[in-house]
Amino acid sequence: MPADAPRALELLLVEDNPGDVELAREALRDVTVPHHLSVVHDGVEALAFLRRTGAHADAPRPDLVLLDLNVPKLDGRGVLAEAKGDAELRDIPIVVLTSSQAASDVRRAYALHANAYVAKPVDLDQHLAAVRAVVEFWGTVALRAREG
Repeated sequence: MPADAPRALELLLVEDNPGDVELAREALRDVTVPHHLSVVHDGVEALAFLRRTGAHADAPRPDLVLLDLNVPKLDGRGVLAEAKGDAELRDIPIVVLTSSQAASDVRRAYALHANAYVAKPVDLDQHLAAVRAVVEFWGTVALRAREG
């Protein structure tokens, strides 16, 4: 990679559904932002990854977390509360990417300081486009502004 090339966007996907993991991977194939995707399957593992503990001691610090609310062991709300309550982690953008369109889930996610809430569209093409749009936005506009 040339010295002036942008570094790869470090993405963490917190998702227990293998089909949704594959959809995310498929969506990311067409993203123009250089990126690296890590995947964890439950909330406890997500916090270990974010805190770089245990098996994730060498994990990269994510630039963006894509978080499903309905993951086992510790749900997405618990992950949000822990991450946004931790001074070392609170500045990592967390986008809730979930099937729930319930107004109560949206309000709760924002109350826990989610940076965005995206309901997974049922339509395949719309789902792929939504994931791409989130990553393109955070990888170009938002992240680059933070590195400023």
